[in-house]
Amino acid sequence: MDRRCKTISKGNLINDQIRAKEVRLIDSEGNQLGVVSIQEARATAEEQNLDLVNISPNAAPPVCKIMDYGKYRYEQQKKEKEARKKQKIIEIKEIRLGIFTEEHDLVTKANNALKFLDAGDKVKISMRFRGREMGYVSKGRETMLRFCAMVEEIGTIEKHPILEGRNMSMVLAPKSEKDREKEQKEKEKIDQRKEANQNGEKQDEVPSGSDEKI
Repeated sequence: MDRRCKTISKGNLINDQIRAKEVRLIDSEGNQLGVVSIQEARATAEEQNLDLVNISPNAAPPVCKIMDYGKYRYEQQKKEKEARKKQKIIEIKEIRLGIFTEEHDLVTKANNALKFLDAGDKVKISMRFRGREMGYVSKGRETMLRFCAMVEEIGTIEKHPILEGRNMSMVLAPKSEKDREKEQKEKEKIDQRKEANQNGEKQDEVPSGSDEKI
């Protein structure tokens, strides 16, 4: 196959598509060969039955590398495909609360929120005030913040409770793995200090001895 005739619709310029008079050449092993004429660079690539690929077109002179461009593109496309698989579209799940939501219902809804957050989704907490309930806005905000405390292990407030008309809402976002690990380590340190203090207090206690009769 004549590599000089190879063309591509996207990506790097290769072989005869490269119009610069001189290029900074890198061989297939990654060695710097210095600045050479485009003719010499193409000839070197052809001798190895490989492609001359412009990997840095904005440099002066442009940087070109000798490689199997078909194989390179295949590997790049494979990496891009894997990256797309790992990407997750973040959804916003909604949970509705009432001003006077009972504790067991609050726990159930908090468990649902934990599942959503653990899956990487955001959670919108909403509350609607009907009629005279507008007189209990502060109570509604208090309920929302109490709900937030129930999921603080893996969730954090992205948007604080805000009242718009008769609707109040806040948005929770999942904590990053890094933040969760950091908080877990801090919690373990606090627990260890508490345990050490408790052990120290026990050791400081002197048991009262019994009187001996002679």
